[in-house]
Amino acid sequence: MSKKSSKSLAQELDRYITPFRYDGSGKFHLKDHKTNEKGDLDKEKAQEILNANMKRLIAFQEKLYAQDRWSVLIVFQAMDAGGKDSAIKAIFEGINPQGCEVSAFKAPSSKEFDHDFLWRHVVALPERGHIGIFNRSHYEECLVTRVHPEVLAKEKLPSMLVTKNIWKERFEDICAWERYLARNGTVVLKFFLNLSKDEQRERFLDRLEDPSKQWKFSMDDIKERALWPRYQAVYQDIVRHTATPHAPWYVVPADHKWFARVVIGSAIVAALEKLDLRFPRADKASAGEFDEVRKALEKEEKAGKKQKKRKQPHAQ
Repeated sequence: MSKKSSKSLAQELDRYITPFRYDGSGKFHLKDHKTNEKGDLDKEKAQEILNANMKRLIAFQEKLYAQDRWSVLIVFQAMDAGGKDSAIKAIFEGINPQGCEVSAFKAPSSKEFDHDFLWRHVVALPERGHIGIFNRSHYEECLVTRVHPEVLAKEKLPSMLVTKNIWKERFEDICAWERYLARNGTVVLKFFLNLSKDEQRERFLDRLEDPSKQWKFSMDDIKERALWPRYQAVYQDIVRHTATPHAPWYVVPADHKWFARVVIGSAIVAALEKLDLRFPRADKASAGEFDEVRKALEKEEKAGKKQKKRKQPHAQ
């Protein structure tokens, strides 16, 4: 990609990235972030950007996989019906599944409860050359466990370690872990899909009306909805204390799914572009070997054509 096209790409996508990016600089209040933002787009224009970003992502992923140096961890967090699943499906359509893994973290198992809170997330990290997607993530360990103290009790931590500072300590541990990942070649991109309570209600009603979506609905969703203010306060605390320059949060307006996908796709493509991904070049020794193999294959092709010509029946 030339410098000119690179600059053009950055200029094109910046308006859909920078307004929603928070890297820990300055104050953060979730109420200051609109959930129904659409930028200057309509659905048709948004689809054009989504399609363009999809092509870019496919091309970048191919180089990422071939180069085998960087890995990318993409984190999705949201309230129920926030649009995580559909965003993953829409943005990563066409991606080579050999180089992309999605991990969906449900309630921890008994085995997972017997390990530290980051353990199950560590073992799911993407290897070099791969994109790893966390559909819910390690942030559940200071979200759900904070809203529901009974979940924290199941982690069987020594009582002397469960103090009023536990959430501050977990934020510190997560920040240190993400810094460690960044220093070892993992690009960390974190997306909080910022949904309004009204839009969540409409999506729940839609699920109840559509037989193909009813399986997604659970009465637990309604119980959690009743705790909306508490979840919002905890999410604000999470973003405020774990956004860093090496692992920023993108607070994505999620009331309009099509705009959310523009923001997410643009941020991912822009981050990959910065890596200056390239296909590996053959060294001199390999280039010499390739030359010999090419000559041998061309010689084989010529011999095959001659043999085929001899076997053709003479015209009567």
